Amino acid sequence: MSTDLKTLKEKAKAYLPGMIELQKRLTAIPALAPDNGGEGEEKKAQFLADFIEKEELGEIQWFNAPDDRVPCGYRPNILLTVPGENSERSLIIISHMDVVPPGNLNLWDHDPFDLVIKEDRIVGRGVEDNQQGIVCSIHALKILRDLNQPPAIGVKLLFVADEETGSKKGLQFLVNNHPELFNRDDLILVPDYGNEDGTMIEVAEKSIIWVKVLIKGKQCHASVPHKGLNTLRAVAHFIVESEKLSSMFPESDPTFRPPTSTFEPTKKEANVENINTIPGEDVLYFDCRVLPQYPLESVLEAFREIANKIENDLGVKIELGTQMADQAAPPTPRDSPVVINIMKAVKALRNLEAKACGIGGVTVAAHLRKKGLPVAVWQTITKTAHQPNEYCLLENMIKDTEVMAYLMALST
Repeated sequence: MSTDLKTLKEKAKAYLPGMIELQKRLTAIPALAPDNGGEGEEKKAQFLADFIEKEELGEIQWFNAPDDRVPCGYRPNILLTVPGENSERSLIIISHMDVVPPGNLNLWDHDPFDLVIKEDRIVGRGVEDNQQGIVCSIHALKILRDLNQPPAIGVKLLFVADEETGSKKGLQFLVNNHPELFNRDDLILVPDYGNEDGTMIEVAEKSIIWVKVLIKGKQCHASVPHKGLNTLRAVAHFIVESEKLSSMFPESDPTFRPPTSTFEPTKKEANVENINTIPGEDVLYFDCRVLPQYPLESVLEAFREIANKIENDLGVKIELGTQMADQAAPPTPRDSPVVINIMKAVKALRNLEAKACGIGGVTVAAHLRKKGLPVAVWQTITKTAHQPNEYCLLENMIKDTEVMAYLMALST
């Protein structure tokens, strides 16, 4: 990297007014998915394409996923490509254009789509999730352009649709229909999760399975319980027996926090309306976050063992189903170039030690990992995404722009 860190930092700080202005313009375009009552991302994509063309940052390509639910008939995914000194591989930074609905407007201090500056932060829907990634990646490219320094390798900024409602019209569409955009040698960064100081690099995710437990017994009057089969009692037994799941799946991985698989009872549907009736049917749900080495089929088999025991002990009948089942992709190797380079950048720019971590949730990176593509999820965030008065710290925009510019200038 030929640019000294002091100059890079000065450039990033000088661009803060431009970052705020771009955030303001993006916030004013409510890119809501049709599932959330919106018209999609076309207006925001067109604004970004026009902005990039005006700034003469590089070539733009459109990859439109057909969707007859939106006025334009498609969900746009746009790609900015900038050649590097060595373009055999690329640094790909993937941000999403769509946002979630603002929710209860009474919980906001102002119009959520009218950006407000408050001391050390900007407030508005989408400013952190995920416009921070969009704005920082664009301004990182502007820094290299101003310094007359071409990227060490190719740079691709990919702005995708539909992240908030499943990615079928966004990154998943691109991975399945345009695999030529990605190469196993590429360094892929998704700036959409992290922690407050930028020391968390997400490289792995747990598998998720939501298990539905339907218990059928016999309803009767509470004064004659011997004439019924109390399904609420069976629910209680099932929850107690579910404690054994932890010992049935005992492996631990310090990459994750918590490091073990978890099996949490979370929801129970209403049964009878009055106190003096013994319920004859109950529905219980479990949210399970499972270490990726365990196949989800084995988790369902363990639930069936518990169900068989409850049936034998109490005489009820139990049906199991899944509301969601997503087997985790193989983790990104800790020594992959994108992970190592982020660690180098955070150390050089912030004098902090970033670490590879795993999470219990699922990010858009899973679509890439399932294709064998190494990807790191990293960002400096306050974790106010999806909340009323979502905000982005001005300092985080500056510092993340520094890191992205550093990554673009690194040769390995």
